[in-house]
Amino acid sequence: MDTYRFTQYGSLDYLTRGQEPLPEPGPGQVRVQVMASSLNFRDLLVMKDTLRYPTTPGAVPLSDAAGIIDALGPGVQRFKLGDRVINSFFPNWFGGPAYAGREQYGVEHDGWLTQYKVVSAEALSPMPAHLSFEEAATLPCAALTAWSALAGINAGDTVLTQGAGGVSIFAIQLARAMGACVISSTSSDNKFDKLLQLGADQVFNYKDTPEWSELVRDYTHGEGVNRIVDVGGPVTIAQSIKAIAVGGQVSLIGSLGKSVQSLDVMDLVFSQANYKAIGVGSRSDLEAMNRVISQHRIHPVIDRVFDFKNAHEAYRYLQQRDRFGKIVIHH
Repeated sequence: MDTYRFTQYGSLDYLTRGQEPLPEPGPGQVRVQVMASSLNFRDLLVMKDTLRYPTTPGAVPLSDAAGIIDALGPGVQRFKLGDRVINSFFPNWFGGPAYAGREQYGVEHDGWLTQYKVVSAEALSPMPAHLSFEEAATLPCAALTAWSALAGINAGDTVLTQGAGGVSIFAIQLARAMGACVISSTSSDNKFDKLLQLGADQVFNYKDTPEWSELVRDYTHGEGVNRIVDVGGPVTIAQSIKAIAVGGQVSLIGSLGKSVQSLDVMDLVFSQANYKAIGVGSRSDLEAMNRVISQHRIHPVIDRVFDFKNAHEAYRYLQQRDRFGKIVIHH
């Protein structure tokens, strides 16, 4: 079978493709014929070795995939041959609260940029039946992060999403499915119509409005939003604090820069809001999300699909900013 590995980290030049023996499943394991995988921003961090987790030399990259069960090890009862599955982002977090020591594909474990992969049956979930393999392969990281960031919202709540990356696009789709109103920000006027078509009720260009919290307050009649999916970290947190409603939650996803806006700690205190770091989610969370995706027939937004032989091109495309939707590799 063909497999990609990073021989070392720091550059895409170290991503190599080679032939390896077909793996056989052991007790409790299954073999997946990988049909599609998808890329996330974190895959660039793994490539550059800047993820803040220790990388494993020679690891297979990518955390997200969909495929078909094509071999069963002894004792497997969760699946049968031919089942269509997706992986959970963390291979050893099945449910319950987050805990230290959760391991990731492409970091501590070989990832999914391969034609066949053996994993524990417990690390997989059935994929939503209405989705293609390419669509389902986008769910384990970005979609589940958006789902976890929105946990606990109610119909009628107002949600603010930032930018038009994978997490933010899924957040719009999921929030609308749960009956929330959505305000979306973007730096590109060209993406206004796309965000509105996805379900955003209001869209604004944050580059044109640096003090965008005032605009958000205007949209919400002075109340602020109930939930913010904050993907900017140090470059957005000060405005998020000013835009969040009393009792609301700022879900902290990541960081788009190193510069820190001037931050008054008392703004944080007087906001009387909650601030929660989001670490993707468990297999149980994934399955709960998939039920909503199936119920509402949500289809992930895909920008472009690359052939397996063109994985390097997929990585290069990921580094471009002028895109909208997920990048997928067809195996």
